[in-house]
Amino acid sequence: MGFLADALSRVKPSATIMMTQKARDLKAQGRDVISLSVGEPDFDTPDHIKQAAVEAIGRGETKYPPVSGIVPLREAIARKFKRENGLDYKPAQTIVGTGGKQVIYNALLATLNPGDEVVIPRPYWVSYPEMVGLCGGTPVFADTSMENDFKLQPEELERAITPRTKWLILNSPSNPSGAAYAHAEMKKLTDVLMRHPHVWVLTDDMYEHLCYGDFTFVTPAQVEPGLYERTLTMNGVSKAYAMTGWRIGYAAGPEPLIKAMDFVQGQQTSGAATISQWAAVAALDGPQEHLARFRAAFQTRRDLVVSMLNQTNGLRCPMPEGAFYVYPSCAELIGRRTPDGKVIETDEDFVTALLESEGVAAVHGSAFGLGPNLRISYATSNQVLEEACTRIQRFCGALR
Repeated sequence: MGFLADALSRVKPSATIMMTQKARDLKAQGRDVISLSVGEPDFDTPDHIKQAAVEAIGRGETKYPPVSGIVPLREAIARKFKRENGLDYKPAQTIVGTGGKQVIYNALLATLNPGDEVVIPRPYWVSYPEMVGLCGGTPVFADTSMENDFKLQPEELERAITPRTKWLILNSPSNPSGAAYAHAEMKKLTDVLMRHPHVWVLTDDMYEHLCYGDFTFVTPAQVEPGLYERTLTMNGVSKAYAMTGWRIGYAAGPEPLIKAMDFVQGQQTSGAATISQWAAVAALDGPQEHLARFRAAFQTRRDLVVSMLNQTNGLRCPMPEGAFYVYPSCAELIGRRTPDGKVIETDEDFVTALLESEGVAAVHGSAFGLGPNLRISYATSNQVLEEACTRIQRFCGALR
């Protein structure tokens, strides 16, 4: 009998974390490395949010919090959903976790039984299928394509649903592709879900405030009120408020589900850090002017990266509506050789050779379930992005 759990054999390590660590290791060795592998804004947390944390410490808000979150934050979450999404939730229908990942994991752990299926569009965030597997469920993948801007089509969703389907996980805007669903596109998906009343929706709205141009964000329960009683709407403060290290995610949904998630979390981590929760209150209820500044900067970066990548030999890069990622195809470069004779057989070979040759870290698309592509994060300065894309152009131009 082995010591480690069999469940670990069903789970792969996070490719994004692994590539980011590779970049760190090379930097520590003195290499000039540009990391475009991490999904983290380069902006600092706004001052009023940091000040709220300082004030919380001064008031002695340093004790154990309630498992589901402090009341002021749960009230602020309810106000946020009403104000920004037109969704009515009582504070008792909300929950706070140590990051959005914990919120998703708790929902799956509280609901999945062996044999239950979870539909996941691909490309997907690397953690979705691994969390489903850890919780005893079975991930079922619904394919998208570059021709459809990596958006799930209603016929593909219909095809993926079976009597065993318990959840659809939907991420808009998407990590890794940046794809986002307009109202009409979302309505086509919710129409399918309305025909399958046994399927719940877990919507990951973490990039809600990072949509560009004239695009208007919508979330499933907002588009189709008939889904309200079987939707968990998850969000957080990490991306839009540059609070990745504060580790606060939250969600709202039917009260029985929230109570079950509270039960799981109570035996797991208990409540999220109190000081971070008070900072999150200030984030949701306080000034929001920085959001427009963040969006404008990210849109400029997106346009720069897409333009330079589409001028690169062998790469094709669609224009995403949101998040801070692009997902170019490197299919035309598969089978080429590097100047030292290595054959690029996969997208993982491509990003490995790119890192070794030019010191640019990206993540291979096969880690997200769909390749040959690569994910590039543009959550860094224009100057760094221009240098990184110049190196990518040089690398691709040298392949034969």
